[in-house]
Amino acid sequence: MGFIIAIVGRPNVGKSRLFNRLTQADAAIVHDEEGVTRDRKYGDGQWRERRYTMVDTGGFVPESDDPILMQMRDQVQLAIDEADAIVFVVDGRAGLTSADEGIAQMLRETQKPVFTAVNKVDGWEQRDQMLADFYKLGMELYPISAEHGVGIEGLMDEVTAPVEDMEELGDEPFARIAVVGKPNAGKSSLINALLGSQRLLTSDVAGTTRDSIDTTVQVGEKEYLVIDTAGLRRKRSVSQQLEEYAVIQAIRSIDRADVALLVIDATRPVTKQDKKIASVVQNRGRGCVIIVNKWDLIEKDDRTAGEYAKMLRYELNFVAYAPILFTSALTGQRVHKVLGKVDTAFEQFTRRVSTSELNRFLEQAVARHSPPIHANKRAKFYYMSQVATRPPTFLFSVNTPGAVAPSYRKYLVNQLREAYGFEGVPIKTVIREA
Repeated sequence: MGFIIAIVGRPNVGKSRLFNRLTQADAAIVHDEEGVTRDRKYGDGQWRERRYTMVDTGGFVPESDDPILMQMRDQVQLAIDEADAIVFVVDGRAGLTSADEGIAQMLRETQKPVFTAVNKVDGWEQRDQMLADFYKLGMELYPISAEHGVGIEGLMDEVTAPVEDMEELGDEPFARIAVVGKPNAGKSSLINALLGSQRLLTSDVAGTTRDSIDTTVQVGEKEYLVIDTAGLRRKRSVSQQLEEYAVIQAIRSIDRADVALLVIDATRPVTKQDKKIASVVQNRGRGCVIIVNKWDLIEKDDRTAGEYAKMLRYELNFVAYAPILFTSALTGQRVHKVLGKVDTAFEQFTRRVSTSELNRFLEQAVARHSPPIHANKRAKFYYMSQVATRPPTFLFSVNTPGAVAPSYRKYLVNQLREAYGFEGVPIKTVIREA
C-alpha cells in the first residue's frame, strides 16, 4: 500500500526544496497547475528501501480572507486528511511566527504523526538558538537544512519507520485490479456488477466510499483481488476542490495493483481529473483498461462509439495502449467482458520474450529504419534483452546512448507493439552504453 507523506507549512519556509531533495525529479506524477493549486506536487521517493509518495502543498496561511489563500488552505487540509505522516516545516532563521502556531494547533487535532522540521539550520553552532522559540510548540523538533541535506537522515528514519511494518497482502491472486476514476464515475457500481450482488455501498453522491475495500472475485480457477479506490470525505471546511485529492487515493490503489480499470463517465467530458489519474497509472507502470461507464445514457448511432474512442485516444494519448470498453454498470451491458480485458492486460504485463527472438527483432527494426546520427556519428545497436516484467522493460546496448533520440525510442516501442502486441501495458526502455 502506498505510504503518503504531506509537507505543510507557511509560505517560503523551504517546503519545495525539501520535496525536491526527497523525491526523484523524474518521478513527479502531477505537475504544477496555475491558480489556487499552483504549489501542489506529487512525487515518489525512497529512503533505505522504504518507498513513499510525497505531497508538496501550497503555503498555508491559517487566517486570511483572501479567496486564493482560503482555497489553498482547504487543499492543505485535504492533504493532511489523506496522509499517513505529516512533515511540518518551519523557518529556523525567521523564528516562530503566529502562522506557525496556528498551523501547529491544527496539526495537534489530527491523529496523524507529525514531525516538525526546523529548516535552514545550516550550522550546529546556531542550532540551540534557532530551536529555542520552537520548543513552545510542544513538539519534537528535527533541525535540518533542506538545501545542504543536514539532518535529513534523522528526520526520514523516523518519518518512514512505519513503512517496514505496513501489512502485506496474503495469498497471491491471479491478478490485482485497481478500480480508479474521479468521484461518481461509477466505480463501486461497476464492481457490484462484476460481483453480481450489492457487496459494496453505492450512491449517486460523490465520495460515498471512504476506505479502500478489497473484494475477491472467483472465476473458474482464477481469483482476482479487486481494490475499490477509497473515496473522499466531505467536511464543512473543505471546498469543492476536494476531488483533486482523488489522485492520492488512486495512488494507494494503483500501487497495490497489476492492472487498473480507469472508469470514465460517458455523460461528462474528459476532465483534468481523468487525465491526472491516467497519468498515475502510466507513471506507476501498471496495466490499464479504460472503462467508459454509463454508456446506456448516451444517445448513439453506429458511429458514436468510434467517435468517442477517437476522442479518448486524443485526450489520453499517453495511455494509447489501453483497450477501451463501453459498459453500463446499471444494465450490465458488456460488464462480462471486463475480466477478459484484465486477463489480456495481465498476461502481457507478465510476458517475457526470449533474448534470441528480441535480437532478431532488433536487427529487422534497425534495417527498416536506420538509427539517427548524433555529432556526425550514427548510433549503433549491439543487442537487446528483456530485463524485467510488470511492466515489460527492455535494455538496448548502443555505442552512443545520447544519439538515440526520443523519436527513435518511440519507434522501437511501436515496433515492439506491432511485433508482440503488449496490449494494455506500458513498455519501458533502457538505453545503455556498450
